[in-house]
Amino acid sequence: MPPTLILIRHGEAKHNATGNYNLRDPVLTDGGEQQCEDLQRHLKSLPLAQHVERIITSPMRRTIQTAQISLQWLIKSGVPLDLDAMWQENSDEACDTGTSLRKLAKEFPNLDFSTVDRIFPDKAIGTPYAYTRSANQARGEACLKYLYNRPERVIAVVSHGGFLRTGITRRRYANADYRIFTFGNGPQGHLHLWEDDTTSKKGGGMGRSEVGVFEIKEWDFPPEADDQNEDDEVYEDDDDSGDFVDAAEAAPS
Repeated sequence: MPPTLILIRHGEAKHNATGNYNLRDPVLTDGGEQQCEDLQRHLKSLPLAQHVERIITSPMRRTIQTAQISLQWLIKSGVPLDLDAMWQENSDEACDTGTSLRKLAKEFPNLDFSTVDRIFPDKAIGTPYAYTRSANQARGEACLKYLYNRPERVIAVVSHGGFLRTGITRRRYANADYRIFTFGNGPQGHLHLWEDDTTSKKGGGMGRSEVGVFEIKEWDFPPEADDQNEDDEVYEDDDDSGDFVDAAEAAPS
């Protein structure tokens, strides 16, 4: 049975607070750290969070910090934390481009960066992390397929607002907010996620996020030669609660 997912956006980072997107891989602000402390208190009282068996985080400073603060009690209890470049942010702005693994290993010596894709933080065209709509879609599909096949019952993922919306869930996430999803099989065997009513109707588990479905817009990605031929398959119910939020091209294996 595929796992239930707790998808978390990082806390407020310096580029969020200042609007300076030229900051390279910024860290959390003091306010962002406090948001993560608040999130930890909330999650510790959430029954589902007590069953998290694996944590996956983007290997960027703000997501690593968010995982270490908001999921600290789980990490201390022995829940494994995996660093996965597939969950990094989608744009190629400086703020959304990671730091070298050598430098990150020095900044976070308690973490194992040996399994992170060696090309990180390269986002050149032709890499899985390129800032294109097609690459983003393929990356999202790969992430979903990987999670679907995991043996754990509950997995917590710490990622970024842009990628979580455009690549995974078509939902908006406020800083240090989360949403809960389960897998289902859509038409033609496509993978998709259903959001739990407890976060869908409330606007995230912390109630900080916008309610509703937010599809990809033409301004989300630079133009591609084949953009005019792309037609995303989207299946939705009339009710936002528990509805379909993303379709992956690859059927579960």
